[in-house]
Amino acid sequence: METPAPARDHAASARRDPAIAVAAVSKWFASTTGERLQVLQEIDLTVAEHEIVAILGASGSGKSTLLNIISGILQPDRGRLCINGVPADQFDDWRSVSYMFQEDRLLPWRTALRNVEFALEAGSTPAAERRRRAQEAFELVGLSGFENAFPYQLSGGMRSRVALARSLVLEPCILLMDEPFSRLDAQTRALMHAELLHTHKLKKITIVFVTHDVEEAVVLADRVVVMTPRPGRIREQVEVGIARPRDPTLPEVTRYIQHLRALI
Repeated sequence: METPAPARDHAASARRDPAIAVAAVSKWFASTTGERLQVLQEIDLTVAEHEIVAILGASGSGKSTLLNIISGILQPDRGRLCINGVPADQFDDWRSVSYMFQEDRLLPWRTALRNVEFALEAGSTPAAERRRRAQEAFELVGLSGFENAFPYQLSGGMRSRVALARSLVLEPCILLMDEPFSRLDAQTRALMHAELLHTHKLKKITIVFVTHDVEEAVVLADRVVVMTPRPGRIREQVEVGIARPRDPTLPEVTRYIQHLRALI
C-alpha cells in the first residue's frame, strides 16, 4: 500500500530513549491439560515518547498479554522490557504508568469524583491534594457537574470518562488502554476518541491501546502494530501519516482501514 509520508519527526524521536522498548519478548501459558501454549513469540517493539500506538489483531493474538507485560502485571518468559530507558526489573516509578481496563471497574458505593480520588489513596497524597487533582482530571474529561453522581446514575460514556479521569489523576507519563471503548455505541465512542486526543494534546502522554476496531486504530494512532494469530508476532507496523482529526469516511483514511483489514 502506498501511504503518505509520516507526519512525525522520527529523527527527533530517535535521539531520545523510547518511552517503551520491548526486545525479543516471548510468553507461554499453561493450558487446562498442562500443555505449554506460546502466546507471544519474539516481539520487538519501541514506542517513542508522546506517541500513540494501537495494537491490532484477531482474538487470541496476544494483544492484551503484550499490554500486561508492558504494564508490569506479567513478566516475559524470554526477552526484556525497558521503560524510559530503564530495565523493567529496575524501574521504580510504576505509578507513572497508568492502565485503563476494558471494564470501567467503578466502585458503586462511591461518587464519580471519589472513584477518581481512589487512585491516589494508596500513596501518601494528602486529602486536599487528592481532591484537587481529582477535580482537575474530572474537568479535563468534561464531567464538571457530575462529581456527586453515583455510577448507576451515569451513562456508559460517562462511566468511561470517569475511568479515564481515574487513569489520568496519577499524572502518568504512559497510558495503557485495553479496549476501553469497545462497549460503547458508535456515537459515544467517537466522543471518547475526541476526549482522548484532546487529553493527549494537552498532557503529551505516551499512549498504547489494544483494539479489535480497525477504524478506531486508524482514527487515533500514529502507528498501528498488527499481530498474527497465536503465537502472536508482529506482522506489520503501519504508520498513519494523516493529520488529525481524521474523518473515517475520507478516501485516504479508508485506504488505511482497508489495508489493515487485509492484514488481519
